[in-house]
Amino acid sequence: MTISVTERAELRSAVRALLHDECTEADVRRVMTSPDGFDRALWAKLAAQGVPGLLVEPEYGGVGLGALELEAVAEETGAALLPAPFLSSAVLTVALIQSAGTEADKQRLLPRLADGTAIGTVAVTGARGTWTEDAVDIRAGADATLTGTAHYVIFGQIAEVILVIAVTDDGPAVFEVASDAPGFQRTAATVFDATSPLSTYTFTATPARRIGTAGWDAVQQALDLAVIAMAGEQAGGTRRIFDMTVEYLKTRIQFGRPIGSFQALKHMAADLLLQVESATSAAQHAADRYQDPETRPGAVALAGFACAEAYVETAMQAIQMHGGIGFTWEHPAHLFLRRARTGLLLFGDSAAHRERYLLSKGA
Repeated sequence: MTISVTERAELRSAVRALLHDECTEADVRRVMTSPDGFDRALWAKLAAQGVPGLLVEPEYGGVGLGALELEAVAEETGAALLPAPFLSSAVLTVALIQSAGTEADKQRLLPRLADGTAIGTVAVTGARGTWTEDAVDIRAGADATLTGTAHYVIFGQIAEVILVIAVTDDGPAVFEVASDAPGFQRTAATVFDATSPLSTYTFTATPARRIGTAGWDAVQQALDLAVIAMAGEQAGGTRRIFDMTVEYLKTRIQFGRPIGSFQALKHMAADLLLQVESATSAAQHAADRYQDPETRPGAVALAGFACAEAYVETAMQAIQMHGGIGFTWEHPAHLFLRRARTGLLLFGDSAAHRERYLLSKGA
């Protein structure tokens, strides 16, 4: 479904207002150390706005919007540092079911994901964490049992809809595993960013059910949407930490004048503004190009490294520009830096995205 620019702005404004009220810094710090790692009540309110079902077609209980709306909403979730299974459930799981699943799979799984009553995740990559076809370390037997290990499973500890990418004799395929399946073990990983919990999944002759007949192309299509959503979050986070820093420069007084009047800090702020605008442009361009199979790989790859690097650089410089207070754990700049550094590796690192970008250009 296509909506107007005005309607898209209204959607993101509604999400921004909700997160402004119910995803404050204090809320983030409280929720990220909770057993679930997210606020189920807030997730239900986001579901009422259509966020978990943003990509789900209306016949399965969703809103049926596309990459442009996804990126716009992601900018708001990133600015708020929302600790929630947005990337794992609302994006990666939903996109994979829609690209690989049969009609029966969609009718059975998508409504619960769309209304937020079920949380989904996808186990894709092995220990190398390259998020590529050759990094899949789980093998599917002829009897559809799975054996192997998957790493970096987002919100893996609490997911109820669990999809697994496994290698078959015919190449990678998508399987569904019950949360209580025999031989299935999930282990919480030690993470740098507590707002983005990760798990390791281990399978030992675990019974599974194949989802559709699609292979890696369907997985890549879902991963591209996940990269776009994460790029949107990174662009939103970059802008938010920049705005916080500019406000600090205006109000912090040294030697009788705001420190933002100092020439060195003006230059630093100007450089960061370029990072903000570049990240936003890259994320929005990737969303705009998603429906075009010719230009999508390059646009997504560009967003994959440009937004991640801009976020890390801006967060690091913001801490420096805040002076002593910026180096304390009590200051929110550290939350943004941790989120930024996690995103630098999730769904592939900058080197992998750069290589894909060059390949898309025939280099």
